[in-house]
Amino acid sequence: MAQEKGNLSINSENFLPIIKKWLYTDKDIFLRELVSNGCDAVTKLQKLVGMGEADIPTDEKFAVHVDVSKKDKTIKISDNGIGMTADEVKKYINQIAFSGASDFLAKYKDKTDEGNEIIGHFGLGFYSAFMVADKVEIDTLSYQKDAKSAKWISNGGIDYEMTDGTRTERGTTVTLFIGEDGKEFLEYGLMYNTLKKYCSFMPVEIYFSYESEEKEKEKKAETEKTETKAAETNTETANEKTETAETKEEKSSEEGKEENTEKKAEEPEKKEEPKPINETTPLWLKNAKDITDDDYKKFYHDVFHDFNDPLFWIHLNMDYPFKLKGILYFPKLTADTDVLEGEIKLYSNQVYIADNIKEVVPEFLLILKGVMDCPDLPLNVSRSALQNDGYAAKMSTYITKKVADKLNSIFKNDRTDYEKFWDDISIFIKYGCIKEEKFYDKVKDSLIYKTTNGIYKTLSQYLEDNKDKQTDKAFYVSDENQQVQYVNMLKEQGMEALILSSRIDVNFISFLEYKLQGKPKFERVDADIADTLKDSSQEADENLSTELQNLFRGILNNEKLNVKAESLKSENVSSMMLLDEHSRRMLDMMEMYKNQPELLKMFGDVKPEYTLVLNRKNSLVKKLIELKNKTEDKESTDLICNQLYDLALMTQKSLEPEEMSKFIERSNKIMEKMLEK
Repeated sequence: MAQEKGNLSINSENFLPIIKKWLYTDKDIFLRELVSNGCDAVTKLQKLVGMGEADIPTDEKFAVHVDVSKKDKTIKISDNGIGMTADEVKKYINQIAFSGASDFLAKYKDKTDEGNEIIGHFGLGFYSAFMVADKVEIDTLSYQKDAKSAKWISNGGIDYEMTDGTRTERGTTVTLFIGEDGKEFLEYGLMYNTLKKYCSFMPVEIYFSYESEEKEKEKKAETEKTETKAAETNTETANEKTETAETKEEKSSEEGKEENTEKKAEEPEKKEEPKPINETTPLWLKNAKDITDDDYKKFYHDVFHDFNDPLFWIHLNMDYPFKLKGILYFPKLTADTDVLEGEIKLYSNQVYIADNIKEVVPEFLLILKGVMDCPDLPLNVSRSALQNDGYAAKMSTYITKKVADKLNSIFKNDRTDYEKFWDDISIFIKYGCIKEEKFYDKVKDSLIYKTTNGIYKTLSQYLEDNKDKQTDKAFYVSDENQQVQYVNMLKEQGMEALILSSRIDVNFISFLEYKLQGKPKFERVDADIADTLKDSSQEADENLSTELQNLFRGILNNEKLNVKAESLKSENVSSMMLLDEHSRRMLDMMEMYKNQPELLKMFGDVKPEYTLVLNRKNSLVKKLIELKNKTEDKESTDLICNQLYDLALMTQKSLEPEEMSKFIERSNKIMEKMLEK
């Protein structure tokens, strides 16, 4: 072939400035593009063989090799795929954005319906090489009979030259001469991790070899050692010619023994066969019925490096209106903060694209872990973002439905297991209901709640079980330990409360009331006193309530404190602190936005109005009622008032250090007074 020079032509109306840094956001993507091109070359050849268009040895092993030489500052990507003729190089390489994959699919569209398994579609991936390389060479030999090898060389991605190639075996080698912008990719760790990131599941075996500068020196030293030994052997051979036959025979015998011993000592250990860095048939491509639970768990541990087993998983497999395969895992969540740790990896034809693409994966599902492979993804030219919102929306809807179906299936068919991992998945489900009402509509009948009796119930079951005691109200606790006094009062009357202790429950309760049009009304157990907890045989005494309110306001120096005297069925409860549900929710919302001053402003100056409830049937309160007008025992009255107030306050929140110190000191005084009597 005569040497040819020219300029690259552009074959795209909307061609982006692709050279160097402008096409791709992440520099390491060059490795994904070039390795996937190699996989494409193999896949094309395999398809041609299947169609009878190409003839190759049946036992040939296909592979892509990535070889890095830090000494030479080169990265080579080689394949034994379809190869190219000189004309094809001109067509596919010199015409930027002319897709070899698209051309191949168009040419053979009548002979195969699986053409979309070819990875590349845009013809731009090759040029990502110039983000890290100052010079790129292609050495290629086509599969076609009597084809000649061709070599393409370009400096900087603009000018090129073509000559006869040196490759003698079918396939293509792309050599990158790494420049200053890409020198970090000559390091073993970065290259290995990048290959694992993008190529772990590509459909052709990928082998990685690395030659460091130190290793090159070792090889050179080994070569010199071998050459020196050979020279010494030649010298010994020349000397042997002067020896007598008898001497030579004796020496030969002795040296033979030494040589055998030396050979045995120097005989290298049998090296293991090199292993590919990728799994060509990932788990998501296999039939679910052929996969064991251990297989699913192993894949989860290997891919996501999570030592905990997943709770359960969903195997996705859809062919229409788009192709989608994958596995979604429900991880074990240990705290509310874990909702930020999800990881869903998106692939296209086994090529890694990105994590957590919100257009495809509904936001609330991003706390899950999993992989999804969609060959039909409408990606942009750099395969880093989606172009078709409508298409992505269909995928998102499908995934949401599959997740809802899985939850409903477990709820109906394996309620025991469902209840076991409810505490782990409830945060995710509640978040999903709030973010996407269609998801709520699908799973609403599978929502369950743990009660203070340790039983899991749906909301309708809870209401049905408590309808004789309270209608149109659902009592809940946010801290079972702190609110234990109220819980015990309910239990004494054969009632129970729902446990809603997660931070997301503040929003979820309001969401449920909105969806259920306010029936039932959710109230925390300390928001009000249920009628069933009051002793209806005793009439209310408004005058007593007013007297006690004035007494407490004066002693506590709190003119805004509300005090009520009630007759409760339980005599053990002395005092309770109530905060109405609306005020509490406002305070909870303010707490959530405390680090966002702009949002906090919309709440204005909200101050909680607590109501102290004193139980007229409790012995301590009865004593207080006796003492309230006796000025000679003012100290005891003050002690009891402060103690009743703090006891009630402790059911709402933890006492401040100073308050706790006073409470302990006061408790000691009360005990001393008891001993004096």
